[in-house]
Amino acid sequence: MMNNSKSLGSPQRRAFFMKSLPIIPVAAVAAAGGAATLVASQPNHLPPVPGTPVNTALAEAATYQPSYFSAEEYRFLQAAVARLIPQDELGPGALEAGVPEFIDRQMNTPWAAGANWYMQGPFQPSAPKEMGYQLKLNAREIYRLGIAAANAWCSQDMGKPFADLPADAQDKALTAMQNGIDGFDSLPSATFFSMLWGNTREGFFSDPIHGGNKDMVGWKLIGFPGARADFMDWIERDEKYPLPPVSIKGLRG
Repeated sequence: MMNNSKSLGSPQRRAFFMKSLPIIPVAAVAAAGGAATLVASQPNHLPPVPGTPVNTALAEAATYQPSYFSAEEYRFLQAAVARLIPQDELGPGALEAGVPEFIDRQMNTPWAAGANWYMQGPFQPSAPKEMGYQLKLNAREIYRLGIAAANAWCSQDMGKPFADLPADAQDKALTAMQNGIDGFDSLPSATFFSMLWGNTREGFFSDPIHGGNKDMVGWKLIGFPGARADFMDWIERDEKYPLPPVSIKGLRG
């Protein structure tokens, strides 16, 4: 993110997402586990953009109760994704689109437990990036340890846990995490930020069946047709695709 912070906000946000098109096919088919859906509060929830109609699918994002994250961890997640992809005049952001739900549901999958990762040592955390992932932590552990470290660092250096900070301070904290900060004893802060940022993008562009991209807002933003059977004849045209996106379940945006 935060080297791309101008791209994440208006008016350059659309241009940023156009550059994100290559990630959509992977994100749209990402596996997700089931999770309970109960009524919960929505801290840091942004007011709707004036003129935006109330949408049932988007409203569902505020009624999800996490099955993996604790209440405090989920507050961090909500606040963080709201800054990474903010709501603006172009439409809902990651929070409104249900990205926290997407990430929580991912924690119930074999991927999050590292079941399909190579997790045998030796581990070389200082090895070049070309050597691939070099920690013994799986995704669940990265989130649990990373959120705790982020809140501890924010409390010590900024006076409050991340979710209680004003937006500009949250941006500064995310920038610091991306660049690498002391105080993350169990894992590098940049590793935690990289997973959070990657999963936020995936959730914003995933098929809604996985919990994110409510009402297909991510697809609508960039004009992606979704799970339509065939749109190959439009790929080479320099024209806007005329039909709304379609989800795996056949819902139309």
